[in-house]
Amino acid sequence: MVGLLIIFAIVMEFIDSFLGMMYGTVLSPLLILMGYNAKAVVPSILISQAVGGFIASWRHHKFNNADFSRGTLDRKVTLIIVGFGMFASVIGVYVSVLISAKALNTYIAVLVIAIALLIFCRRTFILTSARIFVLGFISAFNKALSGGGFGPLVAGGQLVFKDRKEKGAIGSTDFAEAPICLFSFLLWVWAKGFPDWWLSIPLCIGAAIGGFFGPKALSKITSQKKLKFTLAILILIEGVWVLWKVWLK
Repeated sequence: MVGLLIIFAIVMEFIDSFLGMMYGTVLSPLLILMGYNAKAVVPSILISQAVGGFIASWRHHKFNNADFSRGTLDRKVTLIIVGFGMFASVIGVYVSVLISAKALNTYIAVLVIAIALLIFCRRTFILTSARIFVLGFISAFNKALSGGGFGPLVAGGQLVFKDRKEKGAIGSTDFAEAPICLFSFLLWVWAKGFPDWWLSIPLCIGAAIGGFFGPKALSKITSQKKLKFTLAILILIEGVWVLWKVWLK
């Protein structure tokens, strides 16, 4: 079972660091279906994705997928999302036992689908700090609450803004997600105690490996247009899948 957990984490973090999404959104329900308690799954996802995200961020910068040097747009977007996202994480953990998961997941799914459709329609908006604030708040709130939903909103949401490159959006998503996940994990520990380390440790090992190789694969992509189209398709599929899981399953 430990080996299987490591393999799952490698695959999902590779995809996440390659495309900016799908680690928590796919792995959380998968682990629950395997019989793990949701209260152990969410903090284990958070700490493992923090590990994978920090490694992936370093690799994204190394391979020039994103530039996190002082004064760059990638760094500015990341810092805004992290700052406002941590505030949202506090709220997300606090209301985790109060809000309807069905209502929240429906809202997130609809929002993700809308972002995908905007990308397909080539609709773009002016990038402002206020819009990044909103994007970071909603994404981090859902991450702290459910363990997933951050990547599709942040990576996809950035692509509807002018002057945001696909690789930069993916790199910024990974870099912003790492400290938010770590902060949310610490909040979980403070509120509910430490998770099952027999679940967390294998996931951390796998995420570290996946986060090391994913950014290099992204650096090999030369067609930004095809990458954007691929992201839009994945975001749309993920939104529809969440709706199906909530309402029809």
